[in-house]
Amino acid sequence: MVYVLDANAMIAMLYDEPGADVVESLLKQQGAVCWAHAINLCEVFYAVVRSNGESKAQASLAGLKALGIRTRADMDDQFWQDAGRIKAAHRLSLADAFAVALARKVNGELVTSDHHELDPLAQAGVCQINFFR
Repeated sequence: MVYVLDANAMIAMLYDEPGADVVESLLKQQGAVCWAHAINLCEVFYAVVRSNGESKAQASLAGLKALGIRTRADMDDQFWQDAGRIKAAHRLSLADAFAVALARKVNGELVTSDHHELDPLAQAGVCQINFFR
């Protein structure tokens, strides 16, 4: 299975929040591939820098990589325009639009806890979404 993690999923693991065990179990599945877009990793980095400083943020990114999360930095015209269309049609954050666009591109399942913004997309079948809490 292919998974795309949004910032909520990665932050849940870093801070051992509710649902972190669910996300970690996805990473440990035999043959699972887990991606995060650089925009979503930037969100994580920003959040950790703001609350705990640069060195903790760097260590957090290294920890996510050690867990098997791979970075995608797709930014060709087709990709970023898909993200823009998603944002325009569904009024979600730009970072979430990139996560959704990546899930669509890799035919993967978006892993998130953001029901507020992403429940309507799940219901509309925009991409597969796994809500971990």
